[in-house]
Amino acid sequence: MSPDEHASPDEQAAPDAQRPKGKRKILVLFAVAVLAYALDLVSKMIVVAKLEHHAPIEIIGDLLQFNAIRNAGAAFGIGEAFTVIFTCIAAAVIVVIARLARKLYSLPWAIALGMLLGGALGNLTDRIFRAPGVFEGAVVDFIAPKGFAVFNLADSAIVCGGFLIVILSFRGLDPDGTVHKD
Repeated sequence: MSPDEHASPDEQAAPDAQRPKGKRKILVLFAVAVLAYALDLVSKMIVVAKLEHHAPIEIIGDLLQFNAIRNAGAAFGIGEAFTVIFTCIAAAVIVVIARLARKLYSLPWAIALGMLLGGALGNLTDRIFRAPGVFEGAVVDFIAPKGFAVFNLADSAIVCGGFLIVILSFRGLDPDGTVHKD
């Protein structure tokens, strides 16, 4: 007799009940990622077509403008000589998130990881397909708050996802849904 034959019907159903919940969380992760990626991609296509090589557009006076720039570096234009490294880091983040998705049973973590995944895919797409060449492409940035770095929607998704992960970690919530009260 197998161990499952000694289990009650409720105990036998428990693993099956867990699987759909995990699959739903994975679906949420990928839905959030696709949404973040699509918004980033469409916004960059519009910016390149309508704003690049033109004067900045004032959105809220001089407090917020849309100003198309190309950024070969990381955040704040740091590390322009390391574009290939940033490309590899983005690819590694995508692989780690895809592997972590199999153990995902937390909706907040699914949302956070989906934001990270979508943002990483958005900037990775630029690094692979934009000039000056494959794995050396410059990211299209266009959101320009006064006195701050110019960024894009992928950057926003990455920062928001990272911020949510920090909050979840401080609250003791793990991606598998367990809660630690340290």
